[in-house]
Formats: sequence, C-alpha cells, structure tokens
Amino acid sequence: MADLHAKGLRQGPGSDRTTLRALALTGLDDSIPLQVADFGCGTGAATLVLAEALPSSTITAVDLEPRFLEDLRERARERGVGHRINTLEASLDDVPLPEASLDLIWSEGAIYNLGFAEGVSLWRRLLRPGGILVVSEITWTTRSRPDELEDYWRREYPEIDTASAKLKLLEDAGYQPLAYFLIPETCWIEEFYRPLEARFPEFIRSASDKTAAQAIVAAEEREIELYESFREYFGYGMYLARY
Repeated sequence: MADLHAKGLRQGPGSDRTTLRALALTGLDDSIPLQVADFGCGTGAATLVLAEALPSSTITAVDLEPRFLEDLRERARERGVGHRINTLEASLDDVPLPEASLDLIWSEGAIYNLGFAEGVSLWRRLLRPGGILVVSEITWTTRSRPDELEDYWRREYPEIDTASAKLKLLEDAGYQPLAYFLIPETCWIEEFYRPLEARFPEFIRSASDKTAAQAIVAAEEREIELYESFREYFGYGMYLARY
C-alpha cells in the first residue's frame, strides 16, 4: 500500500480549499507562534497548506512511513517552508511529544488507523488547555444505507457512524465541539481517486509480487466503485473541537 501511495500528493480525500476552510473555522490568529502537529501527514498535502497559512508557527509532521516524510521534506524545501516543518517517524498511538505541548492537532484521513474514539482520547493529552483538534473521518450522512454499502464499511471500518455520534464521542472525551462540515465530492474524485487510478498500471508493472499488487488495486477499485454508486450515503466529515 505504501508503494501505491508514495507518489501521490494525497493519501486520502481532501483539498487545499477544505484544509483552509477548516483552519479558518478554528479562529486561530495566524500571527501568533503556534505549536502545530499534523498526525498521519502522508506526503504532506495538509502540512504544506498549514505551514503557508500559519507563517509564524512550527509544524511537526508525523507519519510511520519514512518515504512519505522524505517526500514531504523535499516539497517543503521547494516551497520555502522547510525550516518550519519538523518530521517525526512515529506510530499515531505513541507519538513521542511532550504532554500539553500543542496548540493545534491536525489529522486528515488518518485517525481511522486508531479508531476515532481511541484517537481523540489518546491525542488529548498532547494539547494545551484551549488547544484545538481538527480531524477528518469517514461518516454516514443518512440514517439508513443500502445493505451492500453497510456491509462493506462495517467490515473495513466498524467505527463508521453518523456525525452526531462522532460529536458525542468528542464530548465524552472532554472536548468542546466547534464545527463540522462534509468535504465536497471533488475531494474524493478529482483530488484523490483519479490520481490514484492513474498510478495503477505503473504500480502493477513495477511490483515484485504482481499478484499482491493486483489484489491491492482490485480492493481500491471496489472502494471507488462504491463511492461512485453510493456517494449520497457517506463521506468525510471534518470535525473541529477545543480541549
């Protein structure tokens, strides 16, 4: 999977515009030096947007895949923000940062690796009082869904739920929810799925285990098919909360 996503600008649905929209909703003052962390940063799509939008802040970009972090460092140097981005190779369930050291935790499309409830609880200790958490999370957008879709996501990510359930989890974990919005369909199709599909042929050609590579591509194609067929029933919600 890392081989497939290593050359992508994004490792999940999103866009610069939605990152900036969520940042604006935090109400943070971009002139104040802030300690920011991007958890599950991938190759740094959101990290770079944050670095440019918060010119007085320092950002710690955290990911377990060293190739993603190497790509991020190169892109950060090219965009002139490398001096304000520190990379940290670490698992999201054990981020070696001091307690109460962060003003803002950002995580787009990565908290599912832990599960939403566990992630928001674990990361809270790293926020200063009044610090803000911003995460995107797969979310049901209707009360009921077709069985085919329900069965698929219950297997892939049992914690998928409605926005109201996710907001309650934030409250139960000690946060004050600030805002929620659903990211646009373009974030899935144009920003993530189409570039991903374009990498499929080369990914299979260059794979040492072509059977495994073909299985990975088939799984990705199944997810794309389901989104294109049932996009009105689910999406990525962007959640903002203060500790």
